[in-house]
Amino acid sequence: MIGPVERFFNYMTVERGFSSNTLAAYRSDLDQLVSFLNELNVQVGGVDAHWKDVDLKLISSYVRYLQERQYSAATLARKIASTKSLFSFLLDDGVVDLDPTKEISVPRIGRSLPDTLTLDEVDRLLASPNPNTDEGCRDSAMFELLYASGIRVTELVTLNIHDVDLEQAFIRCLGKGGKERLVPIHDKAVEGIATYLKVARLRFAKRHTESALFLNQRGNGLTRQGFWLILKRHVAKVGIDKRITPHTLRHSFATHLLQGGASIRHVQELLGHASITTTQIYTHLTSEHVRMEYDSSHPRA
Repeated sequence: MIGPVERFFNYMTVERGFSSNTLAAYRSDLDQLVSFLNELNVQVGGVDAHWKDVDLKLISSYVRYLQERQYSAATLARKIASTKSLFSFLLDDGVVDLDPTKEISVPRIGRSLPDTLTLDEVDRLLASPNPNTDEGCRDSAMFELLYASGIRVTELVTLNIHDVDLEQAFIRCLGKGGKERLVPIHDKAVEGIATYLKVARLRFAKRHTESALFLNQRGNGLTRQGFWLILKRHVAKVGIDKRITPHTLRHSFATHLLQGGASIRHVQELLGHASITTTQIYTHLTSEHVRMEYDSSHPRA
């Protein structure tokens, strides 16, 4: 028989479809909560956990404990949200009769705008890999695909060969919650992937059973960390002086599409956002472009 916390994680995995990264963050947060309560002699770790002994006073003490550790606003908000999610589940599961976190609010945090590349910076980054080397051929294909599709880096490194249809020019990827979507890609990305498959991947592949699209030099599927190192190397090479992350090409893809006149609903579908609210953050990034277009085209501007 498993305890309430493990049932919660089963629920988050199977029914909510949370990603492994989100689950890992939740587990770290709730391990901290359990340790805090256990130190106060409230035994909540196992099957015979005493979750009913946790009241608003204890939860308020836990929030103060977190605040004293001077976490960032985003981290503090996540830890409190994790606790509230757990107790909401425990209430529905009949483990507790009352939710002691009901009166606890999650701190509001300002949402920072994502960093994006200019068109010139994108051109420089895409031109950085040397196509005459196996690594450069692979890196070029990855960069072209990310900028062509806007997929997440996790989606990129989990692509298999059969997920790519070069004739129809689209890829099939699994997003958050295991939701599948088809994403079109342009000719440059098709060309880059085709060249990589014909040349570099054949030399990387050392195990015929490996189905991952993008491989490292050992013939294994590339990891998120591996891609991050590759990206940093090319960013430094072309002298882009910005805080660039593996998500930056995704942000740039969305912003440049909106600047080019794409509808926000279309961009939402391509990005795989469940809510258009998530996509709307990119509309703030296009305001400067809209102003420039207005000033250059309006007869009275």
